[in-house]
Amino acid sequence: MSRINRELQSISFEPIGVIYTPHVDLVNMPVQPVGAKGVEGHFELKPELAQGLTDLDGFSHITLIYFLHEVGGYDLMVKPFMDDRKHGIFATRSPKRPCAIGLSTVRLLRIEENKLFFEGADMLTGTPLLDIKPFFRQTDNRPEAISGWLDEKDETLAHSQRSDDRFVQSR
Repeated sequence: MSRINRELQSISFEPIGVIYTPHVDLVNMPVQPVGAKGVEGHFELKPELAQGLTDLDGFSHITLIYFLHEVGGYDLMVKPFMDDRKHGIFATRSPKRPCAIGLSTVRLLRIEENKLFFEGADMLTGTPLLDIKPFFRQTDNRPEAISGWLDEKDETLAHSQRSDDRFVQSR
């Protein structure tokens, strides 16, 4: 057995809450939070975890990590919404991935006990929430970053992209 096979093992996560948004179908959803400006959502954290929200209300943005529960299977080469040619899955944010985890940085609107309300909802309602991270402007922004093939695209493209049926799970 190779070293990598010995070190890689199956893992499982227990969701810490559920995300609720206006999106009930994968088709025509915003592709990124930037394209979901004004689209509000909220999530309900398990009540026993509510104390962990202490001091989060001082942040304007949070990063949500969640399970893409309605996406089945994966492709190693995908045509992302923001391009007309295929790229390797790890060079995209395509949802059809070997490990179907989603990531969205959203604007925190308010916290009410174990419910958090946010803007930038680009995920399906009923999405299992795995973690919440505060957005640190001092370390999370990278103005010198290069975005590969995406740098060739019009910056406004992400604001208008909507999903289609290419990542809908076949049933």
